[in-house]
Amino acid sequence: MLIVEVTVSSKFYRYWSIHFLIHILFIISLSTASDIGRCNMSFFSKLEARVKAADSLLCIGLDPHESELFPNGSEGVSEEDKCNAAFEFCKNLINATVPYSACFKPNAAFFEALGPNLGVATLRRVLEEIPSDIPILLDVKRGDIGSTSAAYADASYDLGADAVTLNPLMGWDSIAPFVTGKYSNKGAFLLCKTSNPGSNDLLGLNLLSNQTLYEMIATLSGRWSNEYDANLGLVVGATDPQALKRAREAGGQNVWLLAPGVGAQGGDLDAATAAGLNNRGTGLLIPVSRGISRAPNPALAAKELKEKIEDARRKVVYAKSVSDCDSIHIHSYQKEFIKFSLSQGVLKFGKFVLKSGRTSPYFFNAGLFASGESLFKLAKSYASAIYTSPKLFNDGKPLFDVIFGPAYKGISLGAVVATALYSNYGVDVGFAYNRKEAKNHGEGGMLVGANMEGKRVLVVDDVITAGTAIRESYKMLEKIGAETAGVVIALDRAEKRSLDDPVSAVQAVERDLSVPVVSIVSLPQLQAFLESSSDYESDVLQSVTDYRAEYGV
Repeated sequence: MLIVEVTVSSKFYRYWSIHFLIHILFIISLSTASDIGRCNMSFFSKLEARVKAADSLLCIGLDPHESELFPNGSEGVSEEDKCNAAFEFCKNLINATVPYSACFKPNAAFFEALGPNLGVATLRRVLEEIPSDIPILLDVKRGDIGSTSAAYADASYDLGADAVTLNPLMGWDSIAPFVTGKYSNKGAFLLCKTSNPGSNDLLGLNLLSNQTLYEMIATLSGRWSNEYDANLGLVVGATDPQALKRAREAGGQNVWLLAPGVGAQGGDLDAATAAGLNNRGTGLLIPVSRGISRAPNPALAAKELKEKIEDARRKVVYAKSVSDCDSIHIHSYQKEFIKFSLSQGVLKFGKFVLKSGRTSPYFFNAGLFASGESLFKLAKSYASAIYTSPKLFNDGKPLFDVIFGPAYKGISLGAVVATALYSNYGVDVGFAYNRKEAKNHGEGGMLVGANMEGKRVLVVDDVITAGTAIRESYKMLEKIGAETAGVVIALDRAEKRSLDDPVSAVQAVERDLSVPVVSIVSLPQLQAFLESSSDYESDVLQSVTDYRAEYGV
């Protein structure tokens, strides 16, 4: 809190002093709003933002071993000197590795061991040296219940931590104080299958549920995350790739795994990434401490390790993409559509900055279907997608009565698609569209064409970006008593809208409106097309593969 006391002796000074005070309070309010915004970001949103910004899955451990601080022994060294040495050690390590770090993980035990008077204060000093956009995971491994657990949470977060490590064996009661209530934006990584050989003594035990204990912990983590909206991850040692794989399966694709053991403990990086990465090629943090702090050049060591992790990640993503492409079936009409779109310049490969700020390796502009031939072939592709979809056709009969083309792009699309359905499949359905502004003469009104009242209506559009146009159409049809039977589009980008709502625009429409959405092609099919084509350089496929791994759903 800032308290400003102003003593004045004249109206002139009183006038300017008041305005100065107002200016100061305005600046404070902006700063406070910024701090609040930063605090309200959930731990995993902050982590994912940093992972993207640094292009890194490397977590830097801050473990000031006394043997590193004082190679010749610390006997006779005062607590103050120990703490100062630990602070300088960590500060130098932070400054050297910031460009390569997704997260910093200080181990509280090494700071507590520095001495009872200054050890924890030194930990606070170290945490203050970490840039605010980099998450801090405090390694404390707490495990208790009730007021004791709440006190542990206060102690950890008062230091400035964004997340902690916890022992979950006392159940949800021991976890809740760290990730609910006033700490609902904080995170916790639960000890699941740790990297030490002795972890099998308990965590590897087989339960009557046909799961190991660590698999049950992973399952519970996913359940607690969903039930209590908690930010939970898992600690699973990189020294046991099989455990990483099973924990990933039990915990689900959205859980973040912290995989210690690469480096000094002998964990294999390639095996760990293959087992631990989720289906989007992320969700895995590799923490390293001694392998960096004891290197002759910590900055270079961190850089090289970050790059090795990224190389390992890319191998996994590429292998998965090849496997996915092999399993994705592309109909002949879809191949023809992609080839024709490329020939017309509707679909292009390169680097394109989207409205979202993302740099996409491809761009699709349906407005370039601007000739009789192109509209004819486009309509034929739409009709094929509609007719072969079990969501829109059953036993050769349409599950809709009218095709609706929302103004303006949808008007021409709806018209040619209705014609193509009749000419190619003998299916005759109504066609309607809307005006942007109501007509006040003639037949008047906003709607033109087939009567849609009480009818099942299929909405036709080119793409779904935010879903705004589809939602407006849905409300319009609902208002006149029509049922939205489905939506058909040309291309489904199949990428998540944001970190906070990791579903695609298409999935959001299906979820929010309970309406099926069918596309001629989607991003996975585009990737599969490139995989089977010899017309494009390998870097085109790689860029699409990487983009799908980062943003795909």
